[in-house]
Amino acid sequence: MSTTGATADPLAALGALPGVTDSVESVRKAVDRVYGHRIMRRRSNEITGEAALRGARGSAALSGADWALEEVRRRTDFSGDDEARVIGASLRLTAEAGQLLSIWRQSPLRVLARLHLVAAAGTGDAVGRPRQDGEPVDEPTIDLPLPSAAEVSGRLEGLAELIIAGGSAPALVTAAVVHGELLALRPFGSHNGLVARAAERIVLVGSGLDPKSVCPAEVGHAEPGRAAYLSALDGYVSGTPEGMATWIAHCGRAVELGARESVAVCEALQRGAA
Repeated sequence: MSTTGATADPLAALGALPGVTDSVESVRKAVDRVYGHRIMRRRSNEITGEAALRGARGSAALSGADWALEEVRRRTDFSGDDEARVIGASLRLTAEAGQLLSIWRQSPLRVLARLHLVAAAGTGDAVGRPRQDGEPVDEPTIDLPLPSAAEVSGRLEGLAELIIAGGSAPALVTAAVVHGELLALRPFGSHNGLVARAAERIVLVGSGLDPKSVCPAEVGHAEPGRAAYLSALDGYVSGTPEGMATWIAHCGRAVELGARESVAVCEALQRGAA
C-alpha cells in the first residue's frame, strides 16, 4: 500500500471506499452478537480460550498445516515434523499477541520483530528482523512477486507511521491493511503469514473492536479455503480501489465468521449448563 498521496489519512480514505462502510457495520453487528450473549457475562474467559485455539488452528491451516481442531487440542508436542512446527508456531503467536497490545501503538515494528522471533523459535541472525537483499523467503503458500529489501524497509516504515499517528479509520480497515501489507511484503525469512494474521488480531483487539479476543478472524480466513484467501489478497496487491475494497470486505467477512464460531461455542456451553 502506498502511504503517500493527497490525503493526510489514507486509511480513513480506504474506509470511504464503496462497500467498505457496509462491511464495517456488518462486522460491528456480528461482534455485538457475541458480546451480547448471556454466556459471555459468566464465562468469557472460556470463550476467549476457545477462540484462541480455533484461531491458531485456522491460521496454521492457511500456512499448510490443516489439522483437525481436536488434534490441535490433544497434542502437547509440536516439534515432530514441519506441519507440527507450524501448529506450534501459530499457538505461540496467539498466546504472545495478547502480551504486545500496549506496545503496538508506540512501536509496531518492534512488535512485528517479536512476533517473528516467537514464531521462528530460533536465534539465528535472520530471526526477528526484516530480510536483507539475497536472503531467501520460505513462504510457499504465497506465490507473489517478492519486493526488494529496500522496498520492504520503506513500506514498513510507512505502515508504522500510520499506526503510530492513529487516525479515524475503522479498526477493520486498519487491521486489513496491516494484514495485507505484511503478506504482500513478506518482510521476514519465514512465517510471514502467521505473523500477518497475529498482527491483524492485535489491531482488532487493541482497537477495542474485539477487546476480549473472542472473534477469531483466522477462523474466517481459513473457512472459505486458501484459494479464496489468496484471490482476495490479489485485490490488495493490485492497489486499485476495487481491489482494496475486496480485500477489506474479505477481512470483514473473516471477522464475522469468527464471531459466528464463538456464538456457536456460547450456545454449546449454554446447552451444557441447562
